[in-house]
Amino acid sequence: MDKLEARIRNHDREIEKMCNHHFQGFVDSITELLKVRGEAQKLKVQVTETNQKLQNDGKQLLDAMDELRQCRLQQRNIATTIDKLTHCLPVLEMYSRLQEQMRAKRYYPALCTLEQLEQTCLPKAGQYRFCSIMADNIPRLRTHIRDVSMSDLKDFLESIRKHSDKIGETAMKQAQVQRSLDNALTHQQRAGSGRRSRKEAGQGTELDGQGGSPLSEQDSGILDVEDEEEEDDEVPGAHDLVDFSPVYRCLHIYTVLGARDTFENYYRKQRRKQARLVLQPHSNMHETLEGYSRYFNQIVGFFVVEDHVLHTTQGLVNRAYVEELWELALSKTIAALRTHSSYCTDPDLILDLKNLTVLFTDTLQGYGFPVNQLFDMLLEMRDQYGEMLLKKWNQSFRQILDQDNYSPIPVATEEEHKRIAGHFPFNDPEWEKMPFPKKLPFSEFVPKFYSQLKEFIYACLKYSEDLHLSSTEIDDMIRKSTNLLLTRTLSNCLQYAIKKKNVGLAEDARHAAEEEIYTNLNQKIDQFLQLADYDWMAPQGGGQASDYLSDLIAFLCSTFAVFTHLPGKVAQTACMSACKHLSTSLLQLLLEADVRQVSMGALQQFNVDVKECERFARAGPVPGFQGDTLLLAFIDLRQLLDLFTQWDWSTYLADYGRPTSKYLRVNPHTALALLEKMKDTSRKNNMFAQFRKNERDKQKLIDTVVKQLRNLISSHQS
Repeated sequence: MDKLEARIRNHDREIEKMCNHHFQGFVDSITELLKVRGEAQKLKVQVTETNQKLQNDGKQLLDAMDELRQCRLQQRNIATTIDKLTHCLPVLEMYSRLQEQMRAKRYYPALCTLEQLEQTCLPKAGQYRFCSIMADNIPRLRTHIRDVSMSDLKDFLESIRKHSDKIGETAMKQAQVQRSLDNALTHQQRAGSGRRSRKEAGQGTELDGQGGSPLSEQDSGILDVEDEEEEDDEVPGAHDLVDFSPVYRCLHIYTVLGARDTFENYYRKQRRKQARLVLQPHSNMHETLEGYSRYFNQIVGFFVVEDHVLHTTQGLVNRAYVEELWELALSKTIAALRTHSSYCTDPDLILDLKNLTVLFTDTLQGYGFPVNQLFDMLLEMRDQYGEMLLKKWNQSFRQILDQDNYSPIPVATEEEHKRIAGHFPFNDPEWEKMPFPKKLPFSEFVPKFYSQLKEFIYACLKYSEDLHLSSTEIDDMIRKSTNLLLTRTLSNCLQYAIKKKNVGLAEDARHAAEEEIYTNLNQKIDQFLQLADYDWMAPQGGGQASDYLSDLIAFLCSTFAVFTHLPGKVAQTACMSACKHLSTSLLQLLLEADVRQVSMGALQQFNVDVKECERFARAGPVPGFQGDTLLLAFIDLRQLLDLFTQWDWSTYLADYGRPTSKYLRVNPHTALALLEKMKDTSRKNNMFAQFRKNERDKQKLIDTVVKQLRNLISSHQS
């Protein structure tokens, strides 16, 4: 402890020495520090003042920097807005343009704008609410445009339906003017030469290699009078009468919408319906020439429009479609002309009809349609015209004979002789030497007959005009008609004059007249039957009789109504003969080789027509028949149709050969032939019939009946 304390004291002395040694420096340091504190206080004040000044000066800078930051932010926002507006403004402008186009009913440009808006502008604009609204509205706008364009198309179809007769009238007028100009030019270039042949007449009307129409290249087939001579009296064309823009617009719209096929099918379907209406003649068309003219105008107008559409659109209608319609129109037109012209008894009307038909054919030939069948029909109608002329001249001859005194014509002076010689070239040297007054060796009817004969030849020549016949053909026609006039009409008139004091006709003449009545009546029935157009593959029959049969029944009713002046036996025989001929012809129509297949629906329609015939027979068109005697004319058809429609083969096969059989008049050969047609129909209409039990059973049943019929035929033949 002592050492420890000594050690402590030793250290304390050392510490004291060291403190004493450094005390003065410590004091100096404190003094210096006190000085530094004053200076530091001053420095603090200066720093505070400097900081205050700096804060005051930096506040404006901060404010400016803040303003600069806000400006930079606004500038960036403005740039972003401008960029967005750059993409949105075209959308808004295009949508505004779309609305204007819709209001102006410019639907095709509107559809193009809509397409550009959807595919280009809206994707660039971004996801905005108005863009979504526009995108949602686009399908509705397309639907609206499609519906409006279809409405315009319907209005167009109605317009061309109303204007078809006017268009046809215009086309036929221009064809007539063109034909007059061609004839005038032909006479100037080839004076005295014969008429051009039909082939030459058709060469100028063939379509060129590019499908253009010969009448107007600029308007693709629509009438356009381009002759400078006719500028003062220009006839409007189809494009002047009908606005074709709806069909073009609708075609473009449906093409853009991807529904061109739908549009084409609709247009063709509607035009086919209009074609059927146009080709349906009025029931009284035969009464006046205006009726035929209206009928022709509508047909020409229809095909002029189709020709225009064919050459101004790409594929809406094609040549095959137009040719199909023309084939239909050709057959219907020829059938209608044959039927209605047969009602006519006025040769002047027939001549006017022929001239109108020639103009009709020339007009359509100018558009490239084949018209040879129409010329052939006119040649057929020439015989009818000749018969009418014979009837007319028969009356004229009889009137001349009734007024004649059958005394020689007295000739007192040379002037009278020259006057008579001007009408009838009589040359007799012996008679010339005789002094005046003298008498001609014939009565007044001879020069009158001669004048009538010249008039007859002139009437025949008028019909031959513009038929593109050669001089040899015309001479043959005139020779044939004149021979009939001399050998038949004039001969009969002379016999009438000789026997006019006798009462009644001779018995052989009466029989000849009766046979002529029966023959002509049957020929008329055959003409109506040529108009029959059965759909032998129809799935089911209609509820009404066929049009041709209704017209035939109406003709028979009107014909037998005027038979009241004939003896009762003649009228009854004619009626029974007509019914038998009609029944036989209908059965032949059903069994003819061209009819390869017959459906049950076709048989049902055929049955409806036979019932109409039976109704006619039951009504008693000619008085004097007892009970249902006239119905017996149709008994063969009735039993055959009942057998098939009722499918009563068990009764037929069981009772065959018995006098009390329900189907006594059904020939097994006839039944077998018709059943074979039914058999073929079943196979064709049911391609996969072997996979369906009902069809398979039906086929087996038909095969069974066919075998039984063949066995029945074989057993009776042996």
